Amino acid sequence: ILCRCVGEENWVDSRTIYIGHKEPPPGTEAFIQQRFPDNRIVSSKYTFWNFIPKNMFEQFRRVANFYFLIIFLVQLIIDTPTSPVTSGLPLFFVITVTAIKQGYEDWLRHKADNAVNQCSVHVVHHGKVVRKQSRKLRVGDVVLVKEDETFPCDLILLSSSRDDGTCFVTTASLDGESSHKTYYAVQETKAYNTEKEVDTIHATIECEQPQPDLYKFVGRINIYMTNEPVARPLGSENLLLRGATLKNTEYIYAVVIYTGMETKMALNYQSKSQKRSAVEKSMNAYLVVYLCILISKALINTALKYVWQSDPNKDEPFYNQKTEVERQRHLIRAFTDFLAFMVLFNYIIPVSMYVTVEMQKFLGSYFIMWDDEMFDEELGERAVVNTSDLNEELGQVEYVFTDKTGTLTENNMEFIECCVDGHVYVPHAICNGQVMPGAAGMDMIDSSPGPAAREHEELFFRALCLCHTVQVKEEDTVDGIKHGIHQGKSTSFYISSSPDEVALVEGMKRLGFTYLRLKDGQMEILNREDEVEKFELLEVLTFDSVRRRMSIIVKASTGEVYLFCKGADSSIFPRVISGKVDQVRARVEQNAVEGLRTLCVAYRSLSPEQYEEVFQLLNRAKLALQDRDKQLAEAYDLIEKDLILLGATAVEDRLQEKAADTIESLHKAGIKVWVLTGDKMETAAATCYASKLFHRNTQILELTTKRTEEQSLHDVLFELSRTVLRQHGGMTRDTFSELSGDCTDYGLIIDGATLSAVMRPGQEGSNSGNYKEKFLEICRNCSAVLCCRMAPLQKAQIVKLIKASEEHPITLAIGDGANDVSMILEAHVGIGIMGKEGRQAVRNSDYAIPKFKHLKKMLLVHGHYYYIRISELVQYFFYKNVCFIFPQFLYQFFCGFSQQPLYDTAYLTLYNISFTSLPILLYSLIEQHINMDILKKDPCLYRDIAKNSLLRWPTFIYWTVLGVYDAIVMFFGAYFLFDNTTFTSNGQMFGNWTFGTLVFTVLVFTVTFKLALDTHYWTWINHFVIWGSLIFFVVFSLLWGGIIWPFLNYQRMYYVFMQMLSSGPAWLSIILLITASLLPDMVKKVIWRTLWPTTTERIQVGTNACRNRE
Repeated sequence: ILCRCVGEENWVDSRTIYIGHKEPPPGTEAFIQQRFPDNRIVSSKYTFWNFIPKNMFEQFRRVANFYFLIIFLVQLIIDTPTSPVTSGLPLFFVITVTAIKQGYEDWLRHKADNAVNQCSVHVVHHGKVVRKQSRKLRVGDVVLVKEDETFPCDLILLSSSRDDGTCFVTTASLDGESSHKTYYAVQETKAYNTEKEVDTIHATIECEQPQPDLYKFVGRINIYMTNEPVARPLGSENLLLRGATLKNTEYIYAVVIYTGMETKMALNYQSKSQKRSAVEKSMNAYLVVYLCILISKALINTALKYVWQSDPNKDEPFYNQKTEVERQRHLIRAFTDFLAFMVLFNYIIPVSMYVTVEMQKFLGSYFIMWDDEMFDEELGERAVVNTSDLNEELGQVEYVFTDKTGTLTENNMEFIECCVDGHVYVPHAICNGQVMPGAAGMDMIDSSPGPAAREHEELFFRALCLCHTVQVKEEDTVDGIKHGIHQGKSTSFYISSSPDEVALVEGMKRLGFTYLRLKDGQMEILNREDEVEKFELLEVLTFDSVRRRMSIIVKASTGEVYLFCKGADSSIFPRVISGKVDQVRARVEQNAVEGLRTLCVAYRSLSPEQYEEVFQLLNRAKLALQDRDKQLAEAYDLIEKDLILLGATAVEDRLQEKAADTIESLHKAGIKVWVLTGDKMETAAATCYASKLFHRNTQILELTTKRTEEQSLHDVLFELSRTVLRQHGGMTRDTFSELSGDCTDYGLIIDGATLSAVMRPGQEGSNSGNYKEKFLEICRNCSAVLCCRMAPLQKAQIVKLIKASEEHPITLAIGDGANDVSMILEAHVGIGIMGKEGRQAVRNSDYAIPKFKHLKKMLLVHGHYYYIRISELVQYFFYKNVCFIFPQFLYQFFCGFSQQPLYDTAYLTLYNISFTSLPILLYSLIEQHINMDILKKDPCLYRDIAKNSLLRWPTFIYWTVLGVYDAIVMFFGAYFLFDNTTFTSNGQMFGNWTFGTLVFTVLVFTVTFKLALDTHYWTWINHFVIWGSLIFFVVFSLLWGGIIWPFLNYQRMYYVFMQMLSSGPAWLSIILLITASLLPDMVKKVIWRTLWPTTTERIQVGTNACRNRE
């Protein structure tokens, strides 16, 4: 075991596992029993004991909750004008609702954890199979797993029911790949097939400490069953992960190496960093403004109170004179008065807004999941919402970054042609295993090659039949779906994690060479003469995205050893020393222009000495525990050289349905679309034309390695910059309509290597420091950008670059594969596509959709609605709280700044909780200011809400001023009406509580009617909630004032409401004041709509006119 010292801590970067807990033979290695966690999975956040303190701590970390707690404590400590109940009850309500929601979610997690932890597992113990609960498994236990069972923890395969020691596994729950993957047992242990035999295995495993990468594992097994201990390498092909399922294999025996929270599945639970929407940032900015207003109100009132009290006649009546001590305590009294005013006016900060916003986001997200138009029948999948915090951000997107393969295209490969030494072969159509009708013959376009060429051609076909990781499935059905049945007889069917490979092997089958199976280390192929050829599989040099190629070393029955290599043209051509390179390259370039995916194939013969050298090199790298990947990469680099080029293949990946229509709609909506792909420039450009990202009249600007080799990067950037700015006269693209025909459309193509040069920090004294700015300037003036040959991290860099540019645009990244995760996490909104490249993108995204075409509805309809709804919710909440608390401020001028409340405690408490909360919550869930179909047909409407337009400062100030105006009308309207002392028919006078109740009644009706006037989409639920809230207020007031409540220590509201309603002038004043409050807003709307209507308002008028005609 390798121990290193870091400071005073000892940490171990590898672990030793004793299989079946058997000690190693003396003298081999030290027996140190390490402590490992048990196999319990814990996905819950809380326990029964820590729920209350931990949840409270999390909730009071929110500024608003903490602020209300302070106000509540102030009310408890000092003598304040309002009861602590008024701020305590809303706060208690908010905290309780959130705690119940979080507690329920956590209880569900506990339930799920217990179901997993308590399921039974078969363990080999003293040569017998016993049942154990999953949570009691320990590292080193040997377990028996049967077909269709799920692995209880991370295991190393020891043996299986198959003779060759392999087993098939689906990892759908881990990465979504439903294809069967093959895993291999260790050569020395694969023959131990019964529990008694397995119990005799004497070995230890050394492996790395747990880490979250699902596709990486480094270890070695030391076997002590012969005189000489044997060491064998272990890699990810031997590791069975928790959550994966055993398929097509009767049973397996495996040893436990990682348990519980150390399994790779559990290490992937880590939560993503919290993303915050632009609306939330606006809300916080508004809160700060209102906090300033609150403090200034309290300061003004405190100062005026002391001005008022400076006149002794006003301050001290003869019956209540102050003592000397009271007169001297000015500072403390001033401070407590300030706090008391803060408490009195604190309702201007709406605590319930946070709960309403939370509920609106949580409930609103279900509309995406319930949307039948975003259901894909082929996949049987609906859209998924992983985080509801960003719903409104979907209405603010300015840049969309999309992957190409599997996102714009179907990732459904079809073999088109292959080219051997310049001769082209085209089979009939085959589509992913389904042989199309009439595909019996073989169509060859070539000029009959001679014998030498024929040999080369057959070698090429053999190379493609052997150089892959495809599995053969003999049965007729795969997961219940019939495949591969042709002309009534059952045939084999190919499965692979890569659709390209299946297409190539199928293509070879059509050209006369059929891959049969891999059995006992022998790969079998059927040649044109229907003879079975056998090749011994010696080594597989697996594919990786850095090398962009894979190789295989096989031994033919004649004894010759071949290395066959296939990969991207950029990674094969530099390693080729002979072959018809020019003819093949010309064909590859032509295919790429047509939008086909191309691969090149090359080979090399190895002499026995060379093979021995290769074997030693690979073995050394495979057994390394440190930097195994790096050592393997270096070994592969040395082996894959001096190749002879055989030919190239072309595979087509068709565009997804309606991908072009979606991109066109996004363009019209003013959204810029960038395609970021690892593909070749020509292939990607062809896809961009097909998907209407580039049009025929788009002028293409290239910023590629080819161009920077001819000129310096500096010159190219400045030349491109001059080109775009000459056209636009120094203005950015945003000032033009995308649809106007008078300006040229530019499209930029950049590749990964040039991007690295642009992003590189500038050296002293060079001009490279402003390359980024120049690059951004060019991009801003292009309607579309294509970045090709991108590494996954470069995709994230591009997104980060645009996010950090001076406009700070809202970005959205969409992709379907593991290589898109970094950009999905980097963008403001990340969307995963449920494609064929696994589920990592979906797991790491904020939203997941079945197909790219669903993005159109998600942004143009759902995003638009969410933004409209939440912006009204935020503005309306601040407005109704200004209306509520400003009369309280004005009232202080008429009560000697004595902190006398205008409203009764019940009204103060229930205003935001009951009387006005439901109508706005419902509005924010179902409002549709424009019909859904119009939003889809007219993407330009998306521009009306761009750049957070409904939550800008002018709009916010307008709502605040409107609130202040309404408050003044309500207060002074009631005040002047009260000047008339004979306000009731029987000559009774109204008191201050009647005055407050009158103002409050006008207030509740005004703010509710204001919302009703803003509602465009009426349903029976709206009517029920809006009029129901008003009826509830009236009934509550009648009950509250109609009964003497025994638990109250005051009865000031007794009969107040009834007495007010018994007065005719009160009814008249209520109607007059509501009308006077709402009138200016209505007049402003009419004038604005007539003189300066937005596109949205024009459509609303048109829709209403159509309805009236009907």
